[in-house]
Amino acid sequence: MSVLMLSIVVFLSIVLIILLTSVAKLNAFISLFVVSLLLAIVAVPDHDVITILKEGFGNTMGSIGLLIIFGAIIAAVLDESGGAASIANYILSKTGKERAPAALGITGFIAGLPIFCDSGFIILSGLAKSFSSKTKTAMPFIAVVLATSLYSVHNIIPTHPGSLAASGMLNVNVGYLIVLGIIFAIPGALAAYFWVRWKTRKSVFGDESEESFTEDSAEKELPGVFKSLLPVAAPIVLIAINSLLSVFGLTDEFFLIPILLFLGQPIIALFVGVLLSLLLLKRVNIESINTLLERAIRKAGPILVVTAAGGMFGLVIKDTGIGTYAGEFLVQTGMGIAVPFLISAVLKTAQGSSTVAIITAAAFVTPILPVLGLDSETGKLLTMLAMSAGSMMISHANDSYFWVVTRFSGITPDTTLKLFSTATVIMGVTVFGCVLITSWFIL
Repeated sequence: MSVLMLSIVVFLSIVLIILLTSVAKLNAFISLFVVSLLLAIVAVPDHDVITILKEGFGNTMGSIGLLIIFGAIIAAVLDESGGAASIANYILSKTGKERAPAALGITGFIAGLPIFCDSGFIILSGLAKSFSSKTKTAMPFIAVVLATSLYSVHNIIPTHPGSLAASGMLNVNVGYLIVLGIIFAIPGALAAYFWVRWKTRKSVFGDESEESFTEDSAEKELPGVFKSLLPVAAPIVLIAINSLLSVFGLTDEFFLIPILLFLGQPIIALFVGVLLSLLLLKRVNIESINTLLERAIRKAGPILVVTAAGGMFGLVIKDTGIGTYAGEFLVQTGMGIAVPFLISAVLKTAQGSSTVAIITAAAFVTPILPVLGLDSETGKLLTMLAMSAGSMMISHANDSYFWVVTRFSGITPDTTLKLFSTATVIMGVTVFGCVLITSWFIL
């Protein structure tokens, strides 16, 4: 199959998923499976189609399955105990209702520095629902502000695997990258915030949540804010410690470090959050705990299968090789700092994973840095930032984070596409614009 025909087929498959989920209202899992199967049969007939589907589904389930389950349990306990309402009341007392979305955005930005965006959204989604309920702000606005604030730093800061691996390939100073990454992520997050606020200004996107947040704070005594924050803050702190120890190469200098590295693995950190969340329950017995756990796991089920199906679709697109073809073409254009940005953006849009996009883009770009005039220390640093900007766009149906945001916020895929996906374009273009302007002065 020619590259042009392959590009058309991949594009049509993405459009088909959007039509099936948004227009036909077909179940998202079935839509993703059917389109993935058709695409695999048409675009990669020489591969074992079933193996590709199973690997894509299984790899995604293996990477974030337990995170989703533990996150759902924490969210259920915070809801049941009133812990989320307690946290919301405290933050709103400090910021005021009119600044609640901005406050949640700042919370997501800070939390996203050490932790993966999907883990962060799972942990903080209950808080987003509480904010929406208490401030009467549409859930799509609140949810997408949280999603983009986490996403803005996930793609840039080298506490995350994609940026960390790519910075090693380009031999970039990690310390400088962390500082500049935070500086460049701020305008990206702000641009996304104002974009989403503008898109929702006329209340076109109402509260679509499939379930209402428990609003009974006036009828029962709420737990203390510190106690309520523990299940949320503890995993974030543990993962942050793990990331910092790994970045600085501290693995066995002190006997506590291996323990901290173990506790800081996302799965273990979230399980610690689950255990701490149980302290919020007034009735602690096996029967009440089992009832709550079963309810949370039932809620996590649909999220698990849809997210894994998104990973399956992403792997099929990756195996078509369309991202590689596009990357090879862009390398030959000689467009300077725009080349790493465009390669990363095409790879991200084509196969869904920001981590894969930035690492693959680094492999393409590293040998041609001298040709692009980017082989200096400053050039490499700006190349990293440009690739990070590209890896932000476009998050859509083949990105597992797209489905985490959709399912944990309770909004429709169509709304996520209109708000979150477009916001990722705004973020990527804004960050790259900052990189481009900076390059005019320091390159």
